[in-house]
Amino acid sequence: MADPSSYRPKPGQIPDSPGVYKFRDEHHRVIYVGKAKSLRPRLSSYFQDLAGLHPRTRTMVTTAASVEWTVVSTEVEALQLEYSWIKEFDPRFNVKYRDDKSYPYLAVTLNEEFPRVQVMRGAKRKGVRYFGPYGHAWAIRETVDLMLRVFPVRTCSAGVFKNAERTGRPCLLGYIGKCSAPCVGRVTPEEHRELAEEFCDFMAGRTGAYIRRLERQMADAAEDMEYERAGRLRDDIGALRRAMEKNAVVLADATDADLIAVAEDELEAAVQIFHVRGGRVRGQRGWVTDKVEEVGTAGLVEHALQQLYGEETGDSVPKEVLVPALPGDDAETAAVTQWLSERRGSHVSLRIPQRGDKKDLMATVERNAQQALVLHKTRRASDLTTRSRALEEIARALDLDSVPLRIECFDISHLQGDDVVASMVVFEDGLARKSEYRRFQIKGKVGDTQVWHGEGQDDVRSMHEVIARRFRRYLLEKEKTGEWTEQDLVGETNAAGEVPAAPEDDGRPKRFAYPPQLVVVDGGQPQVAAAKRALDELGIDDVAVCGLAKRLEEVWLPDDDDPVILPRHSEGLYLLQRVRDEAHRFAITYQRAKRAKRVRTSPLDDVPGLGETRKQALIKHFGSVKRLRQATIEQICEVPGLGRKTAEAVAVALAQAAPAAPAVNTATGEIMDDDGGSTHD
Repeated sequence: MADPSSYRPKPGQIPDSPGVYKFRDEHHRVIYVGKAKSLRPRLSSYFQDLAGLHPRTRTMVTTAASVEWTVVSTEVEALQLEYSWIKEFDPRFNVKYRDDKSYPYLAVTLNEEFPRVQVMRGAKRKGVRYFGPYGHAWAIRETVDLMLRVFPVRTCSAGVFKNAERTGRPCLLGYIGKCSAPCVGRVTPEEHRELAEEFCDFMAGRTGAYIRRLERQMADAAEDMEYERAGRLRDDIGALRRAMEKNAVVLADATDADLIAVAEDELEAAVQIFHVRGGRVRGQRGWVTDKVEEVGTAGLVEHALQQLYGEETGDSVPKEVLVPALPGDDAETAAVTQWLSERRGSHVSLRIPQRGDKKDLMATVERNAQQALVLHKTRRASDLTTRSRALEEIARALDLDSVPLRIECFDISHLQGDDVVASMVVFEDGLARKSEYRRFQIKGKVGDTQVWHGEGQDDVRSMHEVIARRFRRYLLEKEKTGEWTEQDLVGETNAAGEVPAAPEDDGRPKRFAYPPQLVVVDGGQPQVAAAKRALDELGIDDVAVCGLAKRLEEVWLPDDDDPVILPRHSEGLYLLQRVRDEAHRFAITYQRAKRAKRVRTSPLDDVPGLGETRKQALIKHFGSVKRLRQATIEQICEVPGLGRKTAEAVAVALAQAAPAAPAVNTATGEIMDDDGGSTHD
């Protein structure tokens, strides 16, 4: 791990101008590329105190061994150079989107003498016109089959075309009128190219004018009593309309726009793009990425724009690009807009939709992005081969005797030391076993043993308690089945802090009967040491322990001063992250519910014989708990349904309860009294 101060540029060396910079590791490989409208403050920000850096940024600067930069004249040039370098060097710490599948395009090879219509995948070629992407290749073939009736463009391969030239006989499509048969000279190269260009114009969205022209020709043919020709034109119009119906109308007829939406969590992000041409959705695609650098929604949008339009020119860049967030401040947004406009050759509008049909369609794109992210995670989690590889990677990394078929993860959650709770989640064969999840209230002691003293509570001691409680239950279950004897189990408490009753032998698996092969704790060395100490105190030595530190995604083992670093794209790390995140979600959900219940607690709850109806009657009569506390017993008796004995119990309960801390209006800073009004000094 390098010290960033060893390669920090000297004061005054970094220019105060736009530019692009590269961080390189000790092997001189580029590991990160970035741009800045002013290099000096941007690069200086990387060399501040490591504790103040984002964990991913800290990992990058400590992996790097040198930094270099290139000065450019404008922010647009910086954007172009950054994209070029990311594409050239493929830096490990840059966000790089990857297609969640290989999308097919409808392509027209205008770079050939006789252009061909076909399905294409992979990298785009120069001189080829692309439409899409489409979700399925069969959707392209259905569309092409309908349109060949009106635009009989060549679709055959080079081999078939040359064979037809040699024999003088066209293929079947030539005989049935779905190819103009340029191979045998039925049309000239110029006439065939004109057909191909009309095909492209129609696919690009200029449909209305072409259909109106065919309708006029049909009417003229009918007026001249050329009924066969009029019938053919009618069928041609019908075929084109059916092809158009395959793409739903979503915006105004002349709208050409791309809508980009982002769904993200702490580790990954998914991007969905809808391509709208001529007011119709002509294509859709999606990307997913690991968030290996510190980046927000604005940064994800900028990276998506770079990847989407970095190789595009002309009409492939639409007039409008609608995004969920602009890529940075006004200057950065202006630079990206100028870059897009230069690639298109005319002005491009980059904005966030605010109202109307475009905002509604953006909501649809956002839902697709959310579903894509969930589907991506589900696919990775449910794939048996992937799960097996993940478990094997964990076993190798932690030097386990066998793969951990059962993993239990523990997390502690609290709000500034209050409402401390813990969660236990279980993964078996790499999949969540939600029926085995457990949650714990932290009491500060295990059985009769005081774990710590004083009012303060911390995660390390809480982790010791919950691990001890869980495995005491395991030992208890072993004793009940005769697998364990003469073990001191005195003082065990359950999730409610009570001594658990002996389970009945009903033949069903007991909740804590199965030990895990691996215990994962959310945290670093201190939490791992606490978990290990709890197991040692119980005499358990056949359960492995590790901790996953969320800040740097490092795996910590007991008694090791250095963490285990799993590769960023390791399936083993991904599984550990899922287990840890699930434990965190389960813990924080319980902690919030517990806190909400405490906040809703009233001193009247402890009054014997006072039900919900009479409590509401009291509050309604007096207006607030504060006024009820100030009332006399005689005044309380005036409430319908309350006798003197109950009124006395209410008065005693309110007198014994300490007044709640005053609430603060966060908008104004005023202190609110029990009546909902504000107080002023």
